[in-house]
This record gives sequence, C-alpha cells and structure tokens, in this order.
Amino acid sequence: MLLCTVLLFVASILPTRAAPQFLEPDKAFVVSARMTDASTLEVRYQIADGYYMYRQAFGFLSEEAVLNTPAIPDGKVKFDETFQKEVETYREEVRIHIPVQADQPFVLASTSQGCSDQGLCYPPMTALLRVPLDGSAAVRMAENAIAGLTPPKLAENETEMGRIERSLQSGRLLMIAPLFFLLGLGLAFTPCVLPMLPILSSIIVGEGAQVSRKRGFLLAMVYSLGMAIVYTALGTAAGLIGEGLAATLQKPWVLTAFALLMVGLALAMFDVYQLQMPAAIQSRLSGTSGRQTAGKLSGVFAMGALSALIVGPCVAAPLAGALVYISQTRDVVVGASALFSMAMGMSVPLLLLGLSAGTLLPRAGGWMDDVKRFFGVLMLGVALWMVSPVVPDAAFMLGWAALGIGYGAYLLWARAGWIAKACGLFFLACGLFQLAGVATGGRDVLAPLGHLRDEAHDNVRFERVKTLDDLEKALARSNGKHVMLDFYADWCVSCIEMEKFTFTQPQVRAHLDQMVLLQVDVTKNDADDKAMLRRFNLFGPPGIIFFDKAGNEIKGGRVIGFQNATKFTESLELIRSF
Repeated sequence: MLLCTVLLFVASILPTRAAPQFLEPDKAFVVSARMTDASTLEVRYQIADGYYMYRQAFGFLSEEAVLNTPAIPDGKVKFDETFQKEVETYREEVRIHIPVQADQPFVLASTSQGCSDQGLCYPPMTALLRVPLDGSAAVRMAENAIAGLTPPKLAENETEMGRIERSLQSGRLLMIAPLFFLLGLGLAFTPCVLPMLPILSSIIVGEGAQVSRKRGFLLAMVYSLGMAIVYTALGTAAGLIGEGLAATLQKPWVLTAFALLMVGLALAMFDVYQLQMPAAIQSRLSGTSGRQTAGKLSGVFAMGALSALIVGPCVAAPLAGALVYISQTRDVVVGASALFSMAMGMSVPLLLLGLSAGTLLPRAGGWMDDVKRFFGVLMLGVALWMVSPVVPDAAFMLGWAALGIGYGAYLLWARAGWIAKACGLFFLACGLFQLAGVATGGRDVLAPLGHLRDEAHDNVRFERVKTLDDLEKALARSNGKHVMLDFYADWCVSCIEMEKFTFTQPQVRAHLDQMVLLQVDVTKNDADDKAMLRRFNLFGPPGIIFFDKAGNEIKGGRVIGFQNATKFTESLELIRSF
C-alpha cells in the first residue's frame, strides 16, 4: 500500500509542476486564406507571442483545384532541439502564396506545425478551409486534426492510431471511455497481460474451502482496481514527464526484484512456507473478522498494484495514443480516464476468473494441492519471463528446460491418473526440446531447434541506426525506395512476436524486399534512444514509421503494437501506394 500511495501522490503533484498553460493549437496558430486574384491563393498564419512555426512543415492539398508550387518566404534559421538540426522558423506572421487553377470554390487542406518557447511542440495539424473565388475570406470547415495532413487513401482506411487520436482529441468522455474499454479487452489476451492470471489464481486458490463466487469476484475486483489505479497513475506520470514508461521499468534491479517476488509466491504455492500475517498482527485482528477481511483485501489490492508494473512495458496503440495526448495537451482528466477504462477492459478475464471460483476451482482435497502446484509453476514461468531481458539467451532457455523437465518428472512419477501422465509427458518433452536447443547452439526459446533448419534467409535484415544524424543519412541514400523504420528493444514482447511471426511470412517478405529497412534498438534507453523516441513522439517500442520515396514520413501510416501477417500486409500495401 505504501508503494501505491507514493505513486498516486507523485501522479497528483505532477500536473502542478507542469504549470505552463499552453494555448489551443488553433489559437496559437490562426490560419486564414483568400484569393488575391483569379490565380493566386494567399494563406496567412498569425502566430501568438511566445510561439513559432516550422517552414518545413507546411503542406497544401486540394482535390477540387490544381495547386502549384507554393511561394514560402524564408524564415529565421535556428537550431531546433526537437529535430536536432538547423531549421527555418517564423514568428508573429507568415504569408504563403500559392498559384491555383480553379473554376469553382474549393476546399484547401493546409497542414502546419509549431511549438511554444516553453517547450511544448504540437503535432502536425490540418485545417480545412472552403475558399471562395471572389476574394472573400475562406470559411473554416473542421477542427485541427492531430494526425496531420492525411493522404486521401489513408483517410479512407483510417489506422487504429488515427481512430484513437481522433477519439481523444474530441474530449468526449462518453465516447472515449467505452472505446478504450473495448481496446483494453482486446489487449487482455496479449502475452503482457496473461501473466496476471496465475497471480490472481494463486490468491483465489489460497482461499481454500472459503472461496465462493461472491468472494472470488470480490477478490478479483479489488485486485483489478489496484492494477487499474496504479497503471493509470504510472501512465499519467509518464505522459506528463515525457519519458518512456516501458524503459523506466526495465532496469535490471527492478526486474530482478519482481522476479524474486514471483519466486517467493511460487514457493508458497509449493507449501515451502505459509504466506500469512505475523502471529502478533493476527492476534490483534482476530477479535474483529471485518478487520481480517479488510487486511486480506488490502493485500490483494497491493498485489494488483504490483501487477501493473508487469503490464507497464507493453506499449500498444491505445497506450501510445493516450500517452502522446497527455504529453501534448496536459489534459490529465481525458488521458487518465482513457487509461483507467483500458485497464478495466484488460481486467475482464480476471473478473471472470474470480466469478467462476466457486465452480471451476476445486474447494479442497488432493485436487487443490495439484492446482496450487500448477499455479506455482506458472508463477515461476512469470519470473523467468520477467528476467529474460537481463540474462543470456542460453541461461533463459536452461531455465525453461529445468522448469519443464522438473514439473514433467513430478507429474510422471508422483501423480496418478492418465491426465497427469499425459501432462507430464508434454512438459517433459518441452523441457527436453529446450535442453537440446541449448546443447546444439540454439538461442531462441520460441524455436529451440530452429537453427538446425536451413532457413537463414527467413530472417529479415535491418540496417541499424543509432542517432538522428544516422537516420537522416540513411534516408538520403534510400535511392527512391520506401523506408520502414522499426523501433525495437530486447525486452519488447510484441517486437519479438513481429520478428518471429510477422516479418518472416512470405507475403510480408515480398513487400519488405522492396523497401529500405532501418531499425532503432532502444534497449539501453540512453540519450540517443530517448532522442529518437522524442523525435517521433513515441513512448517506447513497438513502433514502425514509414517514409515515402522522397524521405518524408507518411502521415497516418504508423503501426503501433503487434500486427499479424495478414493485417501487416494490408498496411504495407497501403503504404507502398505512395
């Protein structure tokens, strides 16, 4: 409870430290347009004091008129921390003249980007203006779009990130909360969330004969609230601070500490010791059963809070969208509501597990001992998974081999019944496969014997870039090809899934072979890694950025989170059409 209290306190004071009040983008950068003559359009941006705009970010598009090369005046050159290079900027006002061929009023999409002197950089913004031909002022048609100038083909096939950003930008909680709840429900079955199931299951099993549907659901609800509140606090803090939530939780000592906690809980499942309150505390509480219950529930709440740290490293599209929104708008109410709704959606399987406690989990007897040991094995698996980023691959495989062989041997020789024997053979075989893989030079726990096959060509080869300067040079020598920039980390489960199960599929390879493939490894989270993440408004991997043949990012084409081969092929087909 102390950890939870500290985290909530930190999250509550952060908004006051992020004190500067920033203007809405359409007030900081007021756009207008009018026809100065029959063939010239003037677009004017009035820039508020303390704000500036980038010359390189201006873009114009119309499907109803022919726009020729705009005449953009020279700006003042300055070194920009966001882009880490010399850029041209404007203050107070900028007027841009565009040669136009139009025989009727048309809609102009004008894209731009600007920053505040106090450190906030707005995302690219698009204003839609209906321009009359008689020289009168254009009429604003829509609010700024956070995704920037989206090409028509991408607008017709809006990406998940685009829908998320549009939802958050609306500020309508009645729309945001249900959407993020459904997104969280989809994330509930990812590898990052599933480790919470054995933790909650061990708590329910530990209730023994006292467990019932009502009691199981109450335990699951308290556990889920602990996870959701701390997850929301951590996410909000990360958004306000502007650092990656994922990398913050990947320090070796943090991973080791929580892995040891999982091992300690697993040993309790094996009856090595009894996990309970000290006798002195129990004697004080024994007079009031309500206090005992409260003490138990507070412990379950704390376990849920700790579980949020396991979920934290998973950066999927909903989490990325909420963090970017919080970091750019400082709107904690909307951002935190989205995060809390998503966390509760992720909790649905946990609540169903608690509700089924009275029927699916045995109450007492020999079966209870088997169930407890099984959950103990699952928790050891969670501990192994947590330390995977900080141990050698061979040691990681040996750990799984020991776990599989040990549990398989126990089921074969110590338990009766054909189901136990069949499960024992399965776990024993899995452990032996891992052992054989290590012995023959394999280092992939997902394919322990995969190195013995002659399929080296299946591995996608990326060119690694470390700094923003490396990226600029790589884009410059792309030779007119599309470029894919992949953000990767050793501790990113979804990154590994993409490499093993998506990039290697023939239909995906056919597209990737026609592109320049770049990769940023942000495992160490050093200064260069943080600069690369900030450059693209990412809070951690996985994240894939696409560039067109001219080296410009394709707005609205990002892929955040895991995509299977079919979905990713659709994304690549859309990207390659530009």
